[in-house]
Parts: sequence; structure tokens; C-alpha cells
Amino acid sequence: MKKTGTAFLAAALLCTVTALTGCTRLETTSPASVREDASADVQARVGTVDCRQAKCIALTFDAGPSENSPRLLDILKEEQVPATFFLLGKRHIEKYPELVKRMADEGHELASHTWDHKILTDLGEDEIREELERPNKEIERLTGHRPTLMRPPQGRTNDTVHDVCRELGMSEVLWSVTAKDYKTTDSELIKERVLEQSDRDGIILLHDIYRGTVPAVPGIIKALKKQGYTFVTVPQLLAPGKAEPGEVYR
Repeated sequence: MKKTGTAFLAAALLCTVTALTGCTRLETTSPASVREDASADVQARVGTVDCRQAKCIALTFDAGPSENSPRLLDILKEEQVPATFFLLGKRHIEKYPELVKRMADEGHELASHTWDHKILTDLGEDEIREELERPNKEIERLTGHRPTLMRPPQGRTNDTVHDVCRELGMSEVLWSVTAKDYKTTDSELIKERVLEQSDRDGIILLHDIYRGTVPAVPGIIKALKKQGYTFVTVPQLLAPGKAEPGEVYR
């Protein structure tokens, strides 16, 4: 699969300190590269939105569900915007199973953000596997669909994480836009940060667990729609290509 260029790789430089590898450069693949590499026989995966033509952007939320999720889902439904939810297991999936079902029923993409938000690069293979398998099993039990995407806590990943993801049939999804909403409750500032960084094929990282985030979402959606963006899930952003297990996308 074709990798992104030098600028993308530089932006994705992560220092992961492990006993074996030390500080490593993380290669990520862009949505545009996935679409370019798709063969002619997978055109059916494009669906209702073709991001080779449309100006697409993906809205993603980490670490839910939470008490703020019902309002967020109301907003997304009203605006007819699909999102990708990287769900956290402990105290979230287990506390709000009805919201997990609602997310799936309303057409959103459900993915894993691990069970207990442990930093995966600090763990061994068995522990990484446990962190990824537990939310997968719960999401599949609640919705009938097993996630194929995951987002590592804090974006920290390494070759061991890639290997376990490949074994479990999962792909890693990072982000290109962050509002750092974990540092502020100022909804207007969150909106401004998202709009400043957004570009075609962007993957926006937000957290519906924080008080200032959900109130910022209507303004983000309206402003980006006005700029000609079409909101899609991460799989729609990659179509007609698809995420490959063990690969990292940004």
C-alpha cells in the first residue's frame, strides 16, 4: 500500500520508548492514498458519497459513550451527519449500553478506544490483546457487528501494537485535526481550533466526555458545510479502498 509523503511522515513522528526499538518514526497512510490504490473491482464500496469527487471530512469522537452522548446524537441526527465513535469499555460501554446500540442504529461507525485507556506501548502483547478484545466483544454483543478500527490512547503505537492489530483484524486510525478539548471548556475556542486545522480528507478528533465539546459541534458542522465539506465516517473516507489490518491511517 502506498504511504504518505515526507511531510505527512514528519507530522506523524512519534517517539515510542521501548526496550527493543527506542524512538521510531511512524509511517501513516492518508485517505487519498487508500482511494488511489483501490482496484477497479471494489467500486461498490464507494456507497452514497464518493470522496474522490466530494470534499470529505470525518468527525470522530473518543472515549464515550457518556452522559453527553444523547445530546450529541440528537445534533448529528438533526444535521444528518455520520460520525465515527472510538468507544471506551470500562465505565463507558459497560455503563451506557443503550447508547452504543443507538449509535449503531443511527448509522454511525463504532470502533475501539481500548477497554481501560491504558497506554498500549507500555504493555506486552497479551495485555494489548486484552485491551482491544474486550471492547470488541461487547460492541459485537450489543450491535451484532465487530469493530475493525481502533484508536490507540494518546495516539501512542509501535510495531507490537501493529502486530496485535493485524492478528485481530484491526486497523489503527489517528487524526489530522485536534481541538485539544481535554484542555478547555470554551466551546467557541474548540470550534475555532477545528476550523483552523480542517482540510479535505481531514480526520477530526473530539471527545464527547468533556463539557465544552458537544456545544461546539453544531457550529463546527454548520461552518464546514458552508465551506463545502461533506461529512463521512472513516470507512467512507477511504472508499473505494479500505483499511488494512495492522496499518495506521491519518
